[in-house]
Amino acid sequence: MAWVLLVAAGILEIVWAAALKQSDGLTRLAPSLLAAAALLGSLALLAQALRILPLGVAYPIWTGIGALGAVLAGMTLAGEAPSLLRGLAAGLILAGVALMKASAGP
Repeated sequence: MAWVLLVAAGILEIVWAAALKQSDGLTRLAPSLLAAAALLGSLALLAQALRILPLGVAYPIWTGIGALGAVLAGMTLAGEAPSLLRGLAAGLILAGVALMKASAGP
C-alpha cells in the first residue's frame, strides 16, 4: 500500500508542477488553486508512504516520478521541444527510479 501511496504522490507532484506552469506566476486563479491542492495532496501522500518506506528510497522515487512526469508534461502540454539529450536525461531518471526501487527489496 505504501508504494501505491508513493506513486500517487508522484503523480500529484506532476499535476502541481504542470498547474504551476499554467498559473502564469500564480496570477491565474484556477491553475493556482489546482497547484496548491495537488501540492498539499502530494505531500500528504508522501508523508503516509514515509511511515513505512525508508526516506532514502521513497524521497528519490517521489522526486524522480515528478521530474520525469514534468519532462513529459512539458513536452505534451507546454509544447516544449523533445530532443535526444532530453530523452537521454529522462531515461537516466527512469533508470535511477528503477534502481532505487530495486534497492528497497521486496
